[in-house]
Amino acid sequence: MMQTRTQKSEVRSQIKVSSQIFRALVPLWLILPPLLHSQTPTGDEILKKVDENMFSESKITVLHMIIHGERGSRTLEAKSWQRGTSESFTEYLAPPRDAGTKMLKLQDRLWTYSPSTDRTILISGHMLRQSMMGSDLSYEDMMEDPHLPHLYTAKISGEGNLNGRPCWVLDLSAKKEDISYYSRKVWVDKMRYVLLKENLYAKSGKLLKTMDIREVAEVQHRWVAKSILYKDVLKEGEGTEFVVDALALDVVIPDYIFSKAALKK
Repeated sequence: MMQTRTQKSEVRSQIKVSSQIFRALVPLWLILPPLLHSQTPTGDEILKKVDENMFSESKITVLHMIIHGERGSRTLEAKSWQRGTSESFTEYLAPPRDAGTKMLKLQDRLWTYSPSTDRTILISGHMLRQSMMGSDLSYEDMMEDPHLPHLYTAKISGEGNLNGRPCWVLDLSAKKEDISYYSRKVWVDKMRYVLLKENLYAKSGKLLKTMDIREVAEVQHRWVAKSILYKDVLKEGEGTEFVVDALALDVVIPDYIFSKAALKK
């Protein structure tokens, strides 16, 4: 049956509308895939955001450290000044037997001062593997570059939920051989880009240490760890808990703080 003039006009109108819709949707088809892809960052991008959130130009920290040893627990109090990643100075304030003990890090060198002997000692070589003040942290841990993107390549190995927070799970592989921990597995808060948990491994794959962040806080628009349980799995005891009592970021610190002369003041 022959189409009427009105029917032909309606068909042409429908074709025109369909063509307009098609032209309108084409840009969306071109734009949508990149947008969807950008919502899933790579492992290295996640690690970079963690690094940007974690570090400031300088900071002053007041903390207490609870060492849960094999024979019981003891608590130390300390104040630390840090500028960048190569300069730090720590003074222990309590208990009385440890008060006045100081540590100074300058670049790749670390000194300790003991008021009981009035001696300053350069910590080097095998001494770096020793426990810092009897804790689960070693002097070597203190000296390692804290910028994880400098040391590791990251890949997303999964997703999870930790302490009620959705997180990325990353596998980190060392970029060089001479490193304390050849690989790490880290759990990163998806929203706040702060570490929630970390496992540290030897080259053989053996688990050496664990770190559990029990509490985080927002300080000057950054999310930082406020309570951390650090555990050397090769040692007896329940680990060492670091609790931040006060924290100031991006503050001016006098140069004399980062000097050997400050160790005996």
